[in-house]
Amino acid sequence: MKVSELKKLLKKNGCYKVREGGNHEIWYSPKTGQTFAVPRHNAREVPAGTLNSIRGLAGI
Repeated sequence: MKVSELKKLLKKNGCYKVREGGNHEIWYSPKTGQTFAVPRHNAREVPAGTLNSIRGLAGI
């Protein structure tokens, strides 16, 4: 899954960007109450472990 697709999925599930970090964006999930980092490079593929971690923190 590309970073741009992941961001669309996060928005669809109620998550939103809180701020921008160095190489990542910091997102918040109202479902879990947690913040998490999402890579900024939209065209790149997200590694499987990173994707699973982000989806878990987002409650998806």
